[in-house]
Amino acid sequence: MIEIRSQAFDPWQEIPAYQAAHPELKTRAGASAAFVGTMRDFNQDERVDTLFLEHYPGMTDKHLTAIRDEAMQRWPLLGAMILHRIGEVHPGDPIVLVAVWSAHRAAAFEACRFIMEDLKSKAPFWKKETLQQGERWVESNTPGYSN
Repeated sequence: MIEIRSQAFDPWQEIPAYQAAHPELKTRAGASAAFVGTMRDFNQDERVDTLFLEHYPGMTDKHLTAIRDEAMQRWPLLGAMILHRIGEVHPGDPIVLVAVWSAHRAAAFEACRFIMEDLKSKAPFWKKETLQQGERWVESNTPGYSN
């Protein structure tokens, strides 16, 4: 499942819904890993009131599919989902959900991290923050962890 959504979502309802649609995960998956990214109320030491996320539909869908497909090839995954918000979000709102299922924990952890790091550093999303003194485009994401 790959979905770009303009409406709010609850990641803790999305995961069981995915699992219900894929009943084989109940008996075959020994591990699952999930990452939920939420909007902070600050960036670059300034308060952020709202965030507006834009994307280029065909390009973004293609990129998210490629990330998921590469993870499915690199690790023995039984399932993977990526759900990403667009439009206006507020502090505390979920922005992104990445969840994966596999027989073993190492594959689940590594694939989830791979998908999320690629998504944050390469996926074509643009962010505009609303501050008390105006608006600004976010020029870069916070750096991820590297070994």
